[in-house]
Amino acid sequence: MTTKRFIRFRADYKCQLAEDYQMNIPIQPKADIITGFIKLNTVGRLTVKNGYAWDGPSGPVVDMRQNLRASLVHDAIYQLMRNNLLSAHVHRKTSDKLFRDICKADGVSSITANVYYKSLRRFGKPAASPQNKRVVMRAPSAQPGNFVNSVETVGNVAVTRR
Repeated sequence: MTTKRFIRFRADYKCQLAEDYQMNIPIQPKADIITGFIKLNTVGRLTVKNGYAWDGPSGPVVDMRQNLRASLVHDAIYQLMRNNLLSAHVHRKTSDKLFRDICKADGVSSITANVYYKSLRRFGKPAASPQNKRVVMRAPSAQPGNFVNSVETVGNVAVTRR
């Protein structure tokens, strides 16, 4: 077996789940969706696995303990949409409402949660788009001093070549 002299990674994550998290959500796909870290079954049971990394709340939302669970669920669903495993056209609004509702359940005021929701509706569409998949980077770079030489798609993943 040959050892690679580089790693491939994704950056910009702030949070990492320390144990599996499960929740029933109002999104019920026609077939079970199973990825390395996310499972969503046909009755709406979402499981996010230990080790899942996400960036916490985005935009004008300040990271607080009261909105981290909502951001976990929301980011997992948006990841399924970015990977074309769920239709953004069909499920984005439901996902945004779920973010708002979990925020409220976890102690965010109704006024603030509704501001978050309206922001998601207005600005969140690109985050659900397959064109905005996380770029896979390489370290060390193939050519010292070059940060990015090119981006290509390998399977369903955009890979940054160094």
